Amino acid sequence: MSKKLFTEKEVKILSNNPYVKSVSSKGITYTEEFRNFFIEENEGGKLPREIFEQSGFDIDVLGMASVRAAGKRWRASYRENGLAGLRDTRGENSGRTCERELTLEEKVARLEAQNNLLKAENELLKKIRFCRKGAETETITLPTDQKFILIRSVIQKYKLKNMVSYLCEVAGVSQSGYYNYFSERSQKVRKEKEAKDEIVKEIILKAFHFKHRKKGARQIKMTLAGQFNVKYNLKRIRRIMKKYGIICPIRKANPYRRMMKATQEHRLVPNLLNREFKQGIPYKVLLTDITYLFYGKGQKAYLSAIKDGSTGELLAYNLSERMTIDLATDTLKKLKKNKHFKKAKDALIHSDQGVHYTHPEFQKAVKKLKLRQSMSRRGNCWDNAPQESFFGHLKDEASIKECRTLEELKREIKQYMTYYNHYRYQWNLKKMTPVQYREHLLKSA
Repeated sequence: MSKKLFTEKEVKILSNNPYVKSVSSKGITYTEEFRNFFIEENEGGKLPREIFEQSGFDIDVLGMASVRAAGKRWRASYRENGLAGLRDTRGENSGRTCERELTLEEKVARLEAQNNLLKAENELLKKIRFCRKGAETETITLPTDQKFILIRSVIQKYKLKNMVSYLCEVAGVSQSGYYNYFSERSQKVRKEKEAKDEIVKEIILKAFHFKHRKKGARQIKMTLAGQFNVKYNLKRIRRIMKKYGIICPIRKANPYRRMMKATQEHRLVPNLLNREFKQGIPYKVLLTDITYLFYGKGQKAYLSAIKDGSTGELLAYNLSERMTIDLATDTLKKLKKNKHFKKAKDALIHSDQGVHYTHPEFQKAVKKLKLRQSMSRRGNCWDNAPQESFFGHLKDEASIKECRTLEELKREIKQYMTYYNHYRYQWNLKKMTPVQYREHLLKSA
């Protein structure tokens, strides 16, 4: 038998030939008429290839090996039994007894077993939908191993006998797979895998809880490599997190909110940055913005921050209960006091068009620091995306709501800033922390 597999296109071509009785991807059955014709022409001196091509077959599709094998098989049958040997008797007498008709009791038993299996499956799907957020409208299919467990539980619960084959057919799984799943060897392999997963889980949890900050899979991967000298790939980390319910809350996308419309005395400046955030030079692109923080019992504070666009390092921040112009100007003063800050040539500070940044006092302070000023286009948060992203991570990872007083909030923000700059590895910074990446750029310069 030829080992050639036919493509869907080849199956379609072959099925259109009148000398083909049936064809699938794995094999082809020729008509009795063609077998007789082949023997007659072959006895007359024609080669198998010529006979097949004369009958409308494409040798490139069939394969020459298949043609030779068919000819050899038919000639042997003809020599042994004559024309009777060319008949296809597979459907006439297969040696198997016909499937007997089921009795009424057997039909009822099968229906009951099927109903019990479907009922158990529906109950399990309800639990999955209840536990999985947003799965109400999602189409959920059970993995094969869960179907095996479900079949066995139904058989044991309702004391069903000789129903494995039927229930496997109903569930759409193989009977051999069912028995293999519950074999001693398979159970031993699963136990060994479970033990390995438990060890990996504990290691991942160390990174997950490192510095008491929430982390996703990529953060865990980089923390494992940077702090514990352990290298796991992302697929493995995500699989373990999903298996053991290690969840990192993901912030919801918030619409961009403009601060206030600038008054006539406020002056806008053009977008000099034009989203070129990473220029490979520390302290050249400074990004600034203000966000609100809810803490305690409905209390609100405002955070102003300045971030290095190239390294991601937080250079200065200011936290206040009042949203005055001092919130932004004091942040500039703190930037000046930062002992690591060394202004690069043609450095600029980029912000949105909020009232603080169009204010004459802020613009005066910017000139005093000999910085150029750049602003995002109106209502376009993407023009200051890295700063917006930082605030999002801050609200996800810092324990802001647990703070009861402003002093507690200040301590938490201070600790987070230290964590972010020195311990929070970032995928887009060659898996380094902002401070490590800053030193890397300075050495490369």
